[in-house]
Amino acid sequence: MTFKDHFSKQAADYAIFRPGYPQELFVYLGSVAPSRQLAWDCATGNGQAAVGLAAVFDRVMATDASEKQIANAQQHERVEYGVAPAENSGIQSETIDLVMVAQALHWLNLDRFYAEARRMLKHDGILAASAYNLLKIEPAIDEVVNRYYYDVVGPFSPPERKLFENFADLPFPFHEIAPPKFEMKAQWSLDHLLGYLGTWSATQRSIAATGADPLQEISDQLRDAWGPPEQIRKAVGPLTLRIGVNEMSEPLTG
Repeated sequence: MTFKDHFSKQAADYAIFRPGYPQELFVYLGSVAPSRQLAWDCATGNGQAAVGLAAVFDRVMATDASEKQIANAQQHERVEYGVAPAENSGIQSETIDLVMVAQALHWLNLDRFYAEARRMLKHDGILAASAYNLLKIEPAIDEVVNRYYYDVVGPFSPPERKLFENFADLPFPFHEIAPPKFEMKAQWSLDHLLGYLGTWSATQRSIAATGADPLQEISDQLRDAWGPPEQIRKAVGPLTLRIGVNEMSEPLTG
């Protein structure tokens, strides 16, 4: 099965510039899973969530359809990486306590992925899907970033981006439970923020379509708003989390 690959080209930058997840998130996930034996981090990217899960679970299997993402993944003694699509992982049935999909659910074939998750999850196993959007820094900086997101590279965003923006409304055919609130937090220099913006799929699609770096359109305004480029600023934004319990004994069919 082919997959929509928006991130392999910038896989090394993705590993460097994407913000990390709060460790409280993984502690919570361990508390709601039926046991802490085995978790699967699906569409793991560079392994940020996988390493976080490994602090809580005995073993973590982490897969991504992109070989380049896996090649740049963070190594951990309790994480086993593999190249596989989310919809056909090859993992043994009814062995997984928790399936994690961090910042990736909108890219997947939902019917096929949900069937795969049900196949692999133990009874009462947990499916956790998370997403975050624009982090806020300061109003003047946020204004420039918002203009970049909506106006500069917005026309180049993949159609799945609309699903991401409406993440809370995506079909989720599991018994949902309400999680606590979590935040994404990062400490960025100006170069780090620019590097993060460069990992966006819309940025890469704009470069491919026009041959020009769209960040050049905002770099001067961003520098003016930032001040000394080496200054470290705090970036914060809500992390949306959806938690589902696998209560069905038979796999879901698409």
